[in-house]
Amino acid sequence: MKKVIVIVGPTAVGKTKLSIELAKKLDGEIINADSTQVYKNMDIATAKVTEEEKEGIIHHLFDIKNIDEEYTVYDYQRDCRLKIKEILEKDKTPIIVGGTGLYIKAALYDYDFSKEEIHETFDELSNDELYDKLLKIDPNSKIHKNNRKRVVRAINYFLNNNKPISANTKADNLLYDSIFIGLTTDRENLYNLINKRTDKMIEMGLINEAKKIYATSIRSKAVMTPIGYKELFEYFDNLVSLEDAISLIKQNCRRYAKRQYTWFRNQMDINWFDVNFEDFNKTVEEVNKFIKKQ
Repeated sequence: MKKVIVIVGPTAVGKTKLSIELAKKLDGEIINADSTQVYKNMDIATAKVTEEEKEGIIHHLFDIKNIDEEYTVYDYQRDCRLKIKEILEKDKTPIIVGGTGLYIKAALYDYDFSKEEIHETFDELSNDELYDKLLKIDPNSKIHKNNRKRVVRAINYFLNNNKPISANTKADNLLYDSIFIGLTTDRENLYNLINKRTDKMIEMGLINEAKKIYATSIRSKAVMTPIGYKELFEYFDNLVSLEDAISLIKQNCRRYAKRQYTWFRNQMDINWFDVNFEDFNKTVEEVNKFIKKQ
């Protein structure tokens, strides 16, 4: 039976390129594990793989939802496991690639997620009021009261399942024979890569892409989660200059990369590889040799 290959790491470090090279070597098919790339028409900001970059490799779970549709970790867990099964039944190698750690853990580990049908926003409540509401239903909650996004999710979880999210089964049992590959580089180099990639996104048409989404007036989770749109929306609203909006995109990407490192290092047993940006093929060969020894 083929192993499941998982490629993780911070934004801009080369995950997409590695996944395609490994797919060619391992007779693999790629499964997206980026929560923003499941949505159609959000291409540049999410650094979605292009048709040319795919080099004929089959890709799954990209462009499967419209930006006004909901797509939860529960949905991803179901869809990703189905794709893994389909790929393994063809005797091919599933290669999961992306930066959304919770999606990866939900798919591969014995996690019990429930369907989320109620999506209250509680906009009328302050952080303190919201936190008090959470403690009444989940006194064991470890969520910080200022982490509004997680507090709202925890309350909605209770409304959907009639049990607190702290009671959710979070077993660390892997369901698949998996190899976890992490790509990394030093912080200064990563930040330079992020800045350069942001500039390239602007050249590729990020502003026009954001304008089209802005014009729809859709402000769903899908639209407001990726870095790139909400910052430019402020520019379109004449709240900031274009220069400041681009600077904010770079800053938010750097902060996101830092959070990604922290999450992956604390949540998974990952084999880390320093990327050789002078000769990326050397990184590919190093990772491929490692996988074949496992």
